[in-house]
Amino acid sequence: MAQPHLFLDSSALFAGVVSSSGATRALLLLAEAGSICITISEQVVTETECAVTRKVSQALPYYRQALRATSLRIVRDPSPEEVAFHADIISHAADVPIVVATMKAQVDTLVTFNRRHFIDDASVAARSGLRIGTPGEGLAWVRERLAQETGMHTTPFNPPAGASLL
Repeated sequence: MAQPHLFLDSSALFAGVVSSSGATRALLLLAEAGSICITISEQVVTETECAVTRKVSQALPYYRQALRATSLRIVRDPSPEEVAFHADIISHAADVPIVVATMKAQVDTLVTFNRRHFIDDASVAARSGLRIGTPGEGLAWVRERLAQETGMHTTPFNPPAGASLL
């Protein structure tokens, strides 16, 4: 079975870099360990660096280190012609290059915190053929895939009522 392969948009990448916990941070750590592959586009690199600089400038060295440590795959932005061809794939024009880059990268899942533009509009997933979810949903999917590969179960242990674990 192929290694789980995710595309992070700038909202997800930003969260993983500036937070010491959370689903995106876990995904970055899994990528650093070589358990999963994460792809981003040139636009994601630029948008995230701008956001880090603007909101938490002291984290900029950590952002740059995260890019190196996790061996993120960085793909080129789609051409203006490709963006124009897919202009109706998502209602927010600024997000068209992200959707097209994700499609071209042939990943399993697009991970984003942008519910309004990507997740709540189910037509984006339908038109693009992508699985789109939050970092928490992406992490749950990765855990499920990794468990399938190892033959382990990921369902939580729920002891019977009244049972003692001691």
